[in-house]
Amino acid sequence: MTTRLTLLATAACLLAGAVAHAVDAAGRPDLTPEEQARVRAVTAPATRFDRPEPFEANQAGAATVAVRLDTNAFSLPSANLDFEGQQEFLLGNGIFRKDWVSAPSSTQASDGLGPLFNARACQSCHIKDGRGHAPAGPEDSATSLLVRISRPPGEAEADDIAAGRLLAAADPVYGTQIQDGAVAGLPPEARIRVTYEPVVVALGGGETVELRRPVLALADPGYGPIAEDARLSARIAPPMIGLGLVEAIADADILARADPHDADGDGISGRPNWSVSPEDQPLLGRFGWKAIQPTIVGQTAHAFAGDMGLSTRLLPDHYGDCTPAQPQCRALPHGAQPHLGGQEVPGDLLDLVAFYSRNLAVPARRDLDDPDVLAGKALFYDTGCVSCHVPKYVTRRDAGHPAQQFQLVWPYSDFLLHDMGPDLADAHAEGMAAGHEWRTPPLWGIGLSHTVDAEAGFLHDGRARTLLEAVLWHGGEAEAARDAVVAMTPGQRAQLLRFLESL
Repeated sequence: MTTRLTLLATAACLLAGAVAHAVDAAGRPDLTPEEQARVRAVTAPATRFDRPEPFEANQAGAATVAVRLDTNAFSLPSANLDFEGQQEFLLGNGIFRKDWVSAPSSTQASDGLGPLFNARACQSCHIKDGRGHAPAGPEDSATSLLVRISRPPGEAEADDIAAGRLLAAADPVYGTQIQDGAVAGLPPEARIRVTYEPVVVALGGGETVELRRPVLALADPGYGPIAEDARLSARIAPPMIGLGLVEAIADADILARADPHDADGDGISGRPNWSVSPEDQPLLGRFGWKAIQPTIVGQTAHAFAGDMGLSTRLLPDHYGDCTPAQPQCRALPHGAQPHLGGQEVPGDLLDLVAFYSRNLAVPARRDLDDPDVLAGKALFYDTGCVSCHVPKYVTRRDAGHPAQQFQLVWPYSDFLLHDMGPDLADAHAEGMAAGHEWRTPPLWGIGLSHTVDAEAGFLHDGRARTLLEAVLWHGGEAEAARDAVVAMTPGQRAQLLRFLESL
């Protein structure tokens, strides 16, 4: 089996490389040669750090909004939406915030929750449209943290994973995700319990930082013991801002950064995660902690199904992640209404939530001309952080909505998978992403995370409570950059953090 999986992984890499080469060779067909030259010039890396770069304050181009230093900082519509777009955004916001209820209910447009679920509303996990947080301890709520579950794939499943048709081999009893909530009369799948082990790190200049290593456990399983070979992975909800602009970045601009075999010898070997469309067309993943979803509407449909047990036109099973081994779950009423479209979340509602998600605005930078911020930016470059956290792109001219078209944006990500080392690894793989590989998360807005929610966590499982803690957990391809931060003087680290907080 190991040899077979190795061969399949190699084939998948070759397929991904061939697709990447073909897309890269096509360049940017949405741009003229003159425009491509302008884009290359404006997205070139910074070479001086005594003043801000042109347009740097507007991280999302014309979609950037003025900063609100309150909990609504991430909840504003893109600044360049027209009146009709603003109305559509408000409608999507209402659906994103509403609590769904179990079926049958008198509120037929809002029933169908579960029967197994993690949350009753999108906003419950994406707190104020920002990031979630890990439980503070074993008795704390895990509402904005979920647990993926899988098992070692069989031969047919391994084939489908390598071909991009399957993300992971589902557990035969618990499916692909642990739901810690359930409708009345049905047991939840388990209680999620997180405890922490202290990890003390000595820093240059005599400082120390105590990190916390999470230990994940599932208590009180509702449908029999968790399999010994089950692979578990904890995930907090990521922030929602700027998603439409990420979707509008050209495939070629992302794939140009891929270097799966580290051909240039810089120690960075980012690679894409691929899936296929129903028509077997390759699709570049760019959303989620493992870059498993290529589109916002797909990401939205999977969240409705996995987190709330709600059916959509893309995932029409009314029972979400309930498996055949949970017959009492699949015997309960669902909320699909034929006169409303046959799904629990009809197509127009799915599209409204996707539109809302696509147009949550990125706030403008703060203090970008502050000397300490500029010095921190220079350190960010000097330590090699920009090798993965690529600062800027120009979105496609032919993006799906005018608000995202031809914008200079500053997400600080390459949207590729990277080996982040054993400390951040788990056994759960998704698609072509191994357990130790994670997508580079965008950094725009990260300095406002605790303004939006004081408990917001960093990294995929929320273990980091501060930006410095997040940096110190970096390993693998990012170990050299992490070691450079450890060796800095306290003043230099403060400058680096000031830069990150300005984003």
